Amino acid sequence: MSIIGEYLRVTAAELQRAIQDPDWALELVEELRDTQEETEPAPAEARHFSTYKTWDLLRFLLERDGFPVNVIHGEHPFAEDSDWGYGPPRYLRPDRVRLAAEALRATSYTQLIAGVDPSELTRAEVYPLGWTEPGSLEWAHPWYDDLTQFFEAAAKADEAMLLWLD
Repeated sequence: MSIIGEYLRVTAAELQRAIQDPDWALELVEELRDTQEETEPAPAEARHFSTYKTWDLLRFLLERDGFPVNVIHGEHPFAEDSDWGYGPPRYLRPDRVRLAAEALRATSYTQLIAGVDPSELTRAEVYPLGWTEPGSLEWAHPWYDDLTQFFEAAAKADEAMLLWLD
């Protein structure tokens, strides 16, 4: 079983409803995820997005870089009593989504991995393990670029974001 980083773009009204009714939010997630599996929209047009198993590598790289927003786990917990996979979901408000989009756009993946020794990842037990393989740091590059597009689209639409690990 894998741990996957998951995201859902939501309007301000949907965010308020999700906070008040986490079961409704989980139903919305499942509905949109199913719909998108059929249509496979580009990250800029998607409402649901996944960083696959790259979430922990991205977390490590962004924290190492002093990133201003927690775009991996979110900043505000909700649904503390429900488990969406690996712990309760969290969210980012629209202003934090905008800040994250600006910072993602300003930080290339090449910048993030500059000077990183794969042994650092092994010592830090970054999921998934196996950082000694050649090119292992490049593995997350496409997901980072897609995450950037996803956040930029949400910021442009003045949306909030739900985040969770599944």
